[in-house]
Formats: sequence, structure tokens, C-alpha cells
Amino acid sequence: MAEFVKAQIKGDKVVVFLKPSCPYCVLAKDVLSKYRFKDGQLNLVDISGRSDTGSIQDYLQQITGARTVPRVFIGEKCIGGGSDVESLDRSGALEGMLQAIGSLQ
Repeated sequence: MAEFVKAQIKGDKVVVFLKPSCPYCVLAKDVLSKYRFKDGQLNLVDISGRSDTGSIQDYLQQITGARTVPRVFIGEKCIGGGSDVESLDRSGALEGMLQAIGSLQ
């Protein structure tokens, strides 16, 4: 499970661990959908149907300080959840972070 998470976030891309029913996950997806990502640069990982969902969230807590979804990674750095993505977008910082890892068209 730690290997699964590490494999997902490896490299310069945007990864969102989410559950489709979660309103903050929907918020994060909506904010990110405004950007034009290169192919393969936005990875939405639905952990809701997995047998190891709890373990994944426990591991996310270890590496990010929070167990809640969404957990949004830009490059290999966690920037937080839905509200964090929204406020970074509002401040203009999100676009710069996405450009810095070369994920936008």
C-alpha cells in the first residue's frame, strides 16, 4: 500500500487521491478541470472501492499529516485538500505550481 501510493505520486505530475462521493473531492476536481493538462499529467485515484482504503488513508496521514481525502499532490509534494486547492487557485499560485512541473499544455 505504501508502494502503491509512492508509485502514484512519483514524478512530476498532479495526483489526487479521492472518493467520488466526497464534496471536497468534487471541489478539487472542479478547480483542476479549469486547467489544460498534458496527457497523463493529471491522475485521479479513486480509493473508495478498494479493500485497502483505510490503509491508504493511514499512510497518507503519515506522509501528509491528514487522513482525509482529497489529498492533492503536485510533483511529489502534498498541497492539501479541496479547500487548499481552491485557495491556491484563487491566489494564482496554483497555476505557477502546475507550470513549474511542466504539467500544463
